[in-house]
Amino acid sequence: MKVVIIGAGIGGTSAGIALARHGHDVVIYDRMRQNKPVGAALSLWSNGVKVLNWLGLGEEVARLGGRMDHMAYHDGHTGDQLCRFSLEPVTAHTGQRPYPVSRADLQALLMRTLGLDRIHLGRELVGIREEGDKVTAVFADGSTDTADLLIGADGARSLTRDWITRADEGGFRVERQYSGYTNFNGLVAASPAIAPLDQWTTWVAEGKRAAVMPVADDRFYFWFDIPQPAGLPYEREDGVAPLEAAFGHWSPEVRRLISGIRPSESLNRVEIWDIDPLHTWTRGRVAILGDAAHNTAPDIGQGACSALEDSFALAISLTTHTVGVEDSLRRYERMRTDRAGELVLRARKRGEETHGYDPSITAAWYESLRGTDGTAIIRGIIGNIDGSPINLGVGLL
Repeated sequence: MKVVIIGAGIGGTSAGIALARHGHDVVIYDRMRQNKPVGAALSLWSNGVKVLNWLGLGEEVARLGGRMDHMAYHDGHTGDQLCRFSLEPVTAHTGQRPYPVSRADLQALLMRTLGLDRIHLGRELVGIREEGDKVTAVFADGSTDTADLLIGADGARSLTRDWITRADEGGFRVERQYSGYTNFNGLVAASPAIAPLDQWTTWVAEGKRAAVMPVADDRFYFWFDIPQPAGLPYEREDGVAPLEAAFGHWSPEVRRLISGIRPSESLNRVEIWDIDPLHTWTRGRVAILGDAAHNTAPDIGQGACSALEDSFALAISLTTHTVGVEDSLRRYERMRTDRAGELVLRARKRGEETHGYDPSITAAWYESLRGTDGTAIIRGIIGNIDGSPINLGVGLL
């Protein structure tokens, strides 16, 4: 069966690998003209890593991943440690160590594994036609490609999603919602003068957060959250000026982190949006996955993992069900929409708790961090992993 995938991100390429390894003829189109992933790095929790293991990439992903043995929270103003605990219970309960990884490194690995000859960049989808047992993708340059199945992994502003929901035919258009904060992220050289090299360290105060996580090649993935209105002006030339304004009075470690950032090399600014849980993922021989289906705020680190779960579920459904493509896609939809939607809501709730939208709630969260042994935090992390289709019904030990 020929499969056209729109989008060469984490979800699209992982789905392409899964389907190609089950014997399908896969081709991917993406409007980007070169591989420039959005965001510097991502959290691969155990469920996401397991999907990559299933794809045969376990050793390669382990080499890309940072050694993250502990988690700690610090007071943003003073730098005083609020709590520190081991992440070993996550591995013990789930059967897989989590890894923070460079997004560019992971995406490059997935593209190479699929085969660069299967991926066509600079091709923007502008239309979809379904006729009988075929579906055709129409691109801005006038070219087309016809297949037995089309998968839209085309991101938060998905045209494929609009086609599925009949947004231009009297149906409904999914609208994104602003989460209330802007995220700055990138990669810097790891340094013990900022934080331990084997630890996810987060500083909190004023409804803002700064954090570092270790990734391969002696680097930290860093990120800063600033609650603010959407649409504020920012130019690349502004560099770290917004970070200095928001965090310049914070602890010495945070100031060292900011001083180590090289904006021309690695600094991204992203307004954080999400969408309400969506239960319409398919129409005929067309389906969506990843951000197109469940654009999720990064507050629980499950966005990429959820896209990887989509890829696993889609390949399993198409491989194990034989009634027809439409039937298999509907079963994929049933497998995924409830869980993906629940993760959207959990991330939204977490963001509301941590970003000071209700100061009393955020103050209570800060207080809960003081001296905790991490049991509740670990329970929350594991709770996000439990129920993943990659667990094959076994659950957690």
